[in-house]
Amino acid sequence: MINKMVLTRNVVITTLLCLAAAEQPSAPQPVTAPMRSLPWGDLNFLQTTDTHGWQAGHLQEAQYSADWGDYISFAERMREKADGLGVDVLLVDTGDRVEGNGLYDGSDPKGKYFYDIVKEQDIDIICTGNHELYQAETATQEYYQTVPNFKGKYLASNLDYINPKTGEIVPMAQRYRKFTTKNRGIRVLAFGFLFDFTGNANNTVVQPVEKTIEESWFQEAIREDVDIFVVIGHVTLHGPEYKAIYKAIRSQKWDTPIQFFGGHSHIRDFARYDSKAYALQSGRYMETVGWMAIEGLPSRGEKGRSTTVEPRASMSFRRRYIDNNLFGYHYHTGLNETAFPTEHGKNVSRMIHKARKTLDLDYSFGCAPKDLWLSRAPHPSNDSIFNWLERDVIPDVVVNKARKDVPRLALTNTGAMRFDIFKGSFTTDTTYIISPFVSKFLYIKDVPYESAKRVLQLINTGGPVFDAARYPLSQLPPPEQMAIHSDIIAPQIPLHDIPAPNSAQAPLFSSFKSTPDLVPGYTTKDEGGDDGDDTIHQPISYYRVPNCIQSTISFPQDGDPETVDLVFIDFIQPWILMALQFLGQSYGASDVEVYREETLTALMANWIKSNWKKDC
Repeated sequence: MINKMVLTRNVVITTLLCLAAAEQPSAPQPVTAPMRSLPWGDLNFLQTTDTHGWQAGHLQEAQYSADWGDYISFAERMREKADGLGVDVLLVDTGDRVEGNGLYDGSDPKGKYFYDIVKEQDIDIICTGNHELYQAETATQEYYQTVPNFKGKYLASNLDYINPKTGEIVPMAQRYRKFTTKNRGIRVLAFGFLFDFTGNANNTVVQPVEKTIEESWFQEAIREDVDIFVVIGHVTLHGPEYKAIYKAIRSQKWDTPIQFFGGHSHIRDFARYDSKAYALQSGRYMETVGWMAIEGLPSRGEKGRSTTVEPRASMSFRRRYIDNNLFGYHYHTGLNETAFPTEHGKNVSRMIHKARKTLDLDYSFGCAPKDLWLSRAPHPSNDSIFNWLERDVIPDVVVNKARKDVPRLALTNTGAMRFDIFKGSFTTDTTYIISPFVSKFLYIKDVPYESAKRVLQLINTGGPVFDAARYPLSQLPPPEQMAIHSDIIAPQIPLHDIPAPNSAQAPLFSSFKSTPDLVPGYTTKDEGGDDGDDTIHQPISYYRVPNCIQSTISFPQDGDPETVDLVFIDFIQPWILMALQFLGQSYGASDVEVYREETLTALMANWIKSNWKKDC
């Protein structure tokens, strides 16, 4: 799940005695776990990113089972706590809110209930991700719904929208925002960026970051007299985009603090650019809520009224990655099951439940006989979801009646699969969770086998053919592989290695057992150390997977065919054509035809309905 795993030995462990189920009726109860408390500063942030429609929470994983309503209650309680301390809490979201869960993907039109649910959270700074832009209709919904829902808080520093009626190019939202915090009077100037994305629909324009930072509005903004710059973006923390923005701000403000928030690669991450410039990225899929505490900022009192302005000499930037469950929310707020939820939060949880029921997301296609892992099991192995896909599913569903006897190679990218399959009921919701896209199978007929058989290896190993292209191979596997460059085999941590609680907290800890059972989960090591996770977990192994997988279908029993139908998921068409051209074939887009009209998601659901027993 994460690229660097470790269990810290220097941590204060506490537990909370009272538990409660998450608001969604089918969610599992959160479990007790050893916890780290949250640091507080003058200015504090809660971050979500890459939530991909998981606003109902994880209904098969207790450690991530809180929903968007619970998060709303948590944010409201943390803001109340901040008011009591005389400090500030801001909420940020860095995009990819859509595609990946039935709550968004299961309605017609997509997002019918989703947008009204998301807007209930009081987010202070919000921006776009690439998944808001793949489909023209999604980009239109973003412009006409999400932007006005967060009017004045939605930022689009390098993104434009093309009006379909007039052809006019207009900013997706305002380029930046300048404001003063409620309690400390901290002057904030915020930007909202997207990485240099090239796969957007033709009703949007993504300007490269390097060009954007040369524009007059940006140059004027970074010369403003503020206490802190906040740069949010759907951008990885170590990519070229943030390096360029950091360098541009530092060219004018060498000493002003800068806080970056990132996304896109689905990991927990923290980066230090200099002693007053840091970055946080808070995972994926509503598993993680990021917490950032900045101490040492100047205070001007409420609404900026002049008081003594403190120097910036001794600043601190501290982070936590909060597991999204009620156990942690109760612990961090100091409130129990009765006192924690707000009426607003409970109402939103009811909205989610009603939407899920209307969409019939709990309808079961069949019963998964075992867990199938995206990255927790090696590929190839019987526990890998990709083995199941290439061995069992694709050979059965990639059939065109008119060409069913023609030998074929069928390819899909591993990034087409987004999540694990857990043993038990495989529901309507699960279909969107594991493969939310509208991708269909295309094909090129009668490709010489000697070339076709080399396509997979070429795409998986890379080479000069792809180096200068606008389609990097990093777009093909799961996003986590942008940051995780080798397999990680998790050590088995014996319980006696967990540090004992200090005497002040021992009664709470020992009230249920002397050492806790650890739940598998994130064990993050980043540039801030190994104490970022709020919950101590049993480490999980991570295995990288190839860019693409392939099934061989209807081949002759003896010998190889002279030609094959080369079948592939539509998303990977550019890479298929580049590979064939490199191999000496002259195929182009005009040679590509539709092989199956159904989406991969629908084909998988039908396969499960036919092959897995109904009752669990």
